[in-house]
Amino acid sequence: MELRARDLSHEPVIVQIEDLVVETAGKTRFPVLKGVSLNIRRGETVCLVGESGSGKSVTSLATMGLLPKDALVVRSGTIRLKGENLLALSPSAMKDRRARDLAMIFQEPMTALNPVMKVGAQITEVLDLHSRMGTAEKRARVIDIMEQVHLPDVQRIYDSYPHQLSGGQRQRIMIAMALILEPALLIADEPTTALDVTTQKQILSLIAELQEKHGTAVLFITHDMGVVAEIADRVCVMRHGEILESGPIREVLEQPKHVYTRALLGSVPSLVPREARDDASGASVIAARNLGKTYHTGSFLGKKSQVRASFGVNFDLSPGRTLGIVGESGSGKTTVARSIMRLIEPTEGQILLDGDDIAHLSPSAMKPKRKKLQVVFQDPFRSLNPRWTIARSMTEGPLNYGMSRADALAEAKRLLKIVSLPEDALGRYPHQFSGGQRQRIAIARAVMLKPDVLVADEAVSALDVSVQAQVLDLLAELQRQTGIAIIFITHDLRVAAQICDEVLVMKRGEVVEQGPASRVLHQPQHDYTRALIDAAPGRFWDFAAGKPLVA
Repeated sequence: MELRARDLSHEPVIVQIEDLVVETAGKTRFPVLKGVSLNIRRGETVCLVGESGSGKSVTSLATMGLLPKDALVVRSGTIRLKGENLLALSPSAMKDRRARDLAMIFQEPMTALNPVMKVGAQITEVLDLHSRMGTAEKRARVIDIMEQVHLPDVQRIYDSYPHQLSGGQRQRIMIAMALILEPALLIADEPTTALDVTTQKQILSLIAELQEKHGTAVLFITHDMGVVAEIADRVCVMRHGEILESGPIREVLEQPKHVYTRALLGSVPSLVPREARDDASGASVIAARNLGKTYHTGSFLGKKSQVRASFGVNFDLSPGRTLGIVGESGSGKTTVARSIMRLIEPTEGQILLDGDDIAHLSPSAMKPKRKKLQVVFQDPFRSLNPRWTIARSMTEGPLNYGMSRADALAEAKRLLKIVSLPEDALGRYPHQFSGGQRQRIAIARAVMLKPDVLVADEAVSALDVSVQAQVLDLLAELQRQTGIAIIFITHDLRVAAQICDEVLVMKRGEVVEQGPASRVLHQPQHDYTRALIDAAPGRFWDFAAGKPLVA
C-alpha cells in the first residue's frame, strides 16, 4: 500500500483556522493554543498528531464551539467554515451550524450514545431536530445511512440498544449520526484508539469511503502514526499548543524537519520483529498445561448455557524471557492473564509456578505464592489508590510480607530512580503525575516484591507513542537487571514485535498459532494471524527510517 498522494489544490477550502489563541478563563491566563493555523479542503483528510496535552482536542472543540464554559476561552483568531467566521456567531446560530455543517465522532461511543434509547431512534432524533421530513421518509433515510456504514442486519440493529452492539458497531452508529446531514466538516477525535486492529481497519476504510462519496473534509485527531500513514493527505504536528510542522503526508514522513517530529516518528515501534535472543536457562519459571476457563450462565429455573472463554492453552516461559499473548477483544487474552494471576479460578488445566500447580489453590494457600506473581494493568490511575501517597502504594505489599518500613522505603526510592522519577515522588498522589509517570509507578510497585513473573495486561495501549517507547525500554531494562519473566497481553502487533520472544495468538478462546515472535509475525501460518498483520495500520512503512518496509 502507498501513502496518499492526491492533488486537491483545485478543491475549495472548507475550513480555515488562523492564529487561534485559546487560554484558560479567570484571572490567571494560561495559553493552551498559541496561534494555531490550518486549512482543510473539500474531500481532504488532515491528521492532527501529537502527544497528550499538545492541544489537539482543544483545537477540535474550539472549531465545534464546544469549549468548556468558564474553563477555556478563545482570546483571538478566526475559524472560518466556507468563509463564515464561526467565532462571530451567536450560540443559537452556532448550534444550527454545528448540526448542518459540522459533525464530530468521539473516541468512546458509549459515552456519546444514550444507553436507554434505541440506536435507530437516536439517529432519527438528528433528523427530528434539523429537518422537516415525514416519519416514513426519516426512517428510510436512517436505514439508508445505516446501510452506508455497512452495519449487518440493519432492521435488528435499528431496534437495539447501545449495550447490545459491539464496539465497532457502536462506532458505526456514531459515524451514521455524524454524516446523516452530510456535513461539510467531520472531526474524528481518536475514533479508533480503543478498537481492535481489524475493526479499526474497517472504520478507517469506511470513513475514507464515505468521504469519497460525500466530499467531506475530515480533521482526524490521533497519536497513532500508523493510522496517519493509512489515511492522511496532510499532517500537522502539535506540541504545547503550537503546530511545529505541517505538510503532505509523504513529505512529513520521509523528510521531517522539526526535531520533535523526528523523535515522534523514531518512537513508533516497527512491525519487524527484533532479533531473537538466546534462551540461556531453558528451565520454566511458569508454564500452562491445557489451561481453560468456562463461564456458566443461567438462573435456577432459567435456561443454562456455558461460554468457553479460553481452552487448551499451553506454554513454557523461562526467566528473562517475554511471552506475548495477542488477539482481538473477546479472544481470551485477559481471561488467560487473570487465570495465571489466580484472580479467577480456571476450570481446567494446570498453572505450574516453579513446578508447583497453583491452578486450584485456596486463597490462603495462594497468598505466599502471590509474591512471585505481579501484574500491571492498562489504566494505572484505576490501580493506584487516589487517596494514598505513592510511598504507601509502593510499600503496602512488602509490609504485608514482613519487610520493615525502612527497608521498604529504601527499596521504593531505588526503584523510583530506575523508572526515572524523583525521590520526592513518594510524598505525592497519583493525580499529580502524567499517565506515563503513573504507569512507571505501577511497574515499580509491581517489582517491589521481586516477583518471578510480571503480567502486563495492555500496559502501554493507552499511552502516547513516545511514552510507550519509554515504558517498553523500562520493562526491557528491568528484565535485564532482574531476570524477570514477562507475560505481555496486547492487541498491538508492533509492540509485540519489539518486546516479545515468543508470541501466542488467540481467537475466540483458542490458541490458533504460537512460536518465536520472529516466525509468527514474519512468516505467519494461520489465516487469522495473517489477517491481524494485514490489518495493522501503517504496516508498510518504516517510521524511524522514513521509507517503505522491504517486503
